[in-house]
Parts: sequence; C-alpha cells; structure tokens
Amino acid sequence: MGFPDNVLARDEKVVRDLHPHWLTVFGPTLVGLILLGAAIFAAWATPDDATGNRIQWVVVAVTVLIAVPLVVVPYLRWRTTRYVVTSHRVMVRRGILSKAGKDITLSKITDVSFEQSLLDRLIRAGTLSIESAGDSPDELLRNIPHSDNVQQLINHLIDEDANKRAERLIGGRRGDSGRGGDSGRGGDSGRGADDGRGADDSSRTVEPASAAPTRPAEGDQGSSPEGSPAATPGTAPESGTGTGATSHRAEGE
Repeated sequence: MGFPDNVLARDEKVVRDLHPHWLTVFGPTLVGLILLGAAIFAAWATPDDATGNRIQWVVVAVTVLIAVPLVVVPYLRWRTTRYVVTSHRVMVRRGILSKAGKDITLSKITDVSFEQSLLDRLIRAGTLSIESAGDSPDELLRNIPHSDNVQQLINHLIDEDANKRAERLIGGRRGDSGRGGDSGRGGDSGRGADDGRGADDSSRTVEPASAAPTRPAEGDQGSSPEGSPAATPGTAPESGTGTGATSHRAEGE
C-alpha cells in the first residue's frame, strides 16, 4: 500500500517507503505457528464427545489469549510503523489505535548516522539516528533495512535540497535587481521626458513686446516738462547770446 498523496506537497515525491525489518515479526510469527500447532494437536488428541469438545474450546480460548499480545499486536505494530523518505522530509508514523507521527524537514537535519550490531550486519539492518536543529531529541529509527544505504540516501537528498534552495535564492535576488534596474531606467526616462516638455513649454512662451515710443500730446509740444519751449526735432535751441543781441538792436532803433 503506497503512502497517501494527500499528505505530500505539490512537488514532493516519495523516495523510499519503509517498514521495520521483517525479522521484527519473525519471533511473533514463530510463536503463532507453535500456538497453531498446539491447538491442532489438542483438537486431534481430545475425544469427540462432550468432554472433548469442552477441552477443545478451552484450548482455542487459551490460544487466542496468547496469540493476541504475542502475535497479532507485534504484527500490527510492524505493519503500522512506517519510515517515509521524501524529497522534502523524513516522516515517521507509528500506532495501531492511537497514532503518533513526526516530520523532519531536510533543511533542519544536521546529522544522520547509523549503527549496526553483529546480528544487524548479518540481516543487513540497523538503527538510524537523525539529529535535527532545535531542542528536540534525536529520532531513532530502529530495525531499518539497509540502514547504511538509507543514511547515504538521506545525506544525498539533503545536499540536493540545499542546492535547490540556493538556486532559488540566487534567482530571486537576480529578479529583484532586474526589477530595480527597470524602475530606475523608467524614472530616468520619465524625468527626461518631463525636462523635454518643460523646455518646449519655455520655448513656446511669448516674449513681451518692446514698448513703442510715446508721441507727445499736441498740447505739450510747445513746452517742455520744465515750462521751457520744446525744441523742434532736427533744430538746435537758440542760445542765450543770440537773444541778448536782438534786444540791444531793438533799443537802438
């Protein structure tokens, strides 16, 4: 049964979906076979009468009571324990009736290590330890099949995730700088257009006409502003000496 897609993000992919090693249920499976053999032997050995039937029902009840905690519960615990490695995180799901889960994003994982005993090396399993940033304790994933390969896989995914984040960050910075340059050029062109329109407006402004020379009124032509006779244009005013000579000639006559 695959991992449900509604738990995953849009571009998230399941890389590895794991259960604990099958040897986890080897002991319970062996116990179940023994109980089954004992129940069959008891059914065969007891007589086929009322007493034998009661003995058989007792054997069946005892077998079920032993098999539930020793066989059924371990099998269900193994089946409901899942270690899912995706392109974004490591998810852990546990629980039969009550569920418990933990998600560790790849960007927060600081260390991944594995440990194998002699028996683990023989069955190619081990314990995976995932250390993440923060105060949360390390996550121990026990009985992981091919724990060394899973450890290398998680480290590889961490590197890929870091590279993708760096590329997105660089691309975002380039986009911001490009938008800033475009807005700067737009502002310069706008200011240039405003300056050009201002120059056109100033060039179209009509210069004030020069004041035309005022012509003296007719009543003012014979006298100057100081009360003296006005000089006729093109003639020089008579000097005081000439006037005096004319007066002396008049007296002699």
